[in-house]
Amino acid sequence: MKRISVLGSTGSIGTQTLEVVRQNRDLEVTALAAGSNAALLEAQAREFSPRLVSLWDEEAAKELAVRLADTQIRVLGGMEGLLAAATEESADVLVTALVGMIGIRPTMAAIEAGKDIALANKETLVTAGHLIMPLAEKYGVRILPVDSEHSAIFQCLNGEAGNKIHKILLTASGGPFRGKTREEMRDVKLEDALHHPNWSMGHKITIDSSTMVNKGLEVMEARWLFGVEMDQVQVVIQPQSIIHSMVQFEDGAVMAQMGVPDMKLPIQYALLYPERRPMPGPRLDFWKLQEIRFEEPDLTNFPGLALAYEAGRRGGTMPTVFNAANEWAVAAFLRGEIGYLQITDVIGAAMAAHCPAPDPGLPEILEAEAQTYSYIKDRW
Repeated sequence: MKRISVLGSTGSIGTQTLEVVRQNRDLEVTALAAGSNAALLEAQAREFSPRLVSLWDEEAAKELAVRLADTQIRVLGGMEGLLAAATEESADVLVTALVGMIGIRPTMAAIEAGKDIALANKETLVTAGHLIMPLAEKYGVRILPVDSEHSAIFQCLNGEAGNKIHKILLTASGGPFRGKTREEMRDVKLEDALHHPNWSMGHKITIDSSTMVNKGLEVMEARWLFGVEMDQVQVVIQPQSIIHSMVQFEDGAVMAQMGVPDMKLPIQYALLYPERRPMPGPRLDFWKLQEIRFEEPDLTNFPGLALAYEAGRRGGTMPTVFNAANEWAVAAFLRGEIGYLQITDVIGAAMAAHCPAPDPGLPEILEAEAQTYSYIKDRW
């Protein structure tokens, strides 16, 4: 029996994680944490009977405690609840499916408690990879990637210990606006940006995918996960989302991981690693596929990716500023307060105004986040 805790259980990755649990009876859920969706978390709690549940919204947590009073489930709220869920004593693996830098503290606490990490919270490594990876090594904890691209790289590296990576080829669909110019995207509506051609995801990551900012975050994440330099990670547009990523070794050989676009595959692989098990769903049919297309990313019309490379190369607190500015801008776009093209304008302005601190600790990272929000709010 493998026991798991899930942070972000009511989101896209969290709900798909619980689908994987339903299909594998030797997986047990010991803790669930979410933001404010008390109704769904209550339903999950009654189905999976974890030892504790948590809501970030503390008022909603109080209401949930009343609704679950007929059970033995402990209900907590806020950061206290996230940390308790992350370090739940009986759990073997923590699934971090939160969105944003809120995942850093729970992830570090879980590592220090000896939990393996099934990582779907890319912002944790983007902003604090220099802290997370050494900490995981210190405590002998495995970081198992859940993002489809990073899972693909992880799978390509199986059996290749000691063989030098020449280049990581990180694939991207190009999103709903692939091939469009900035002028053509000037009047993009929210509903257009939320229509991803291949993947079903939450609002934040879907917008990030449309701007290519998500791919930039993944480049920075890959740098830490696989111990390479920023410029060893090359983004390749693969519109069909069939090749999920590739690794080129120093002898020139390229290993690719392929499959239909289905997040349950990398989730199940991370939870059951190194075992592979049957999973229901469609299979890749090469007779029907016939061809796979590749393109170079357009850094002119999608400057978010170029800004991500700049942030990663400069390092220190600059990736935090990139991430925080994007989080603010996407939230503002979702509320209808700024235009679509202004998302990357905000990121560029925040980065231009920031002088990165080298080798920041967690307090400096959180301070850079707060300063970025303050700078943007004063100007937008």
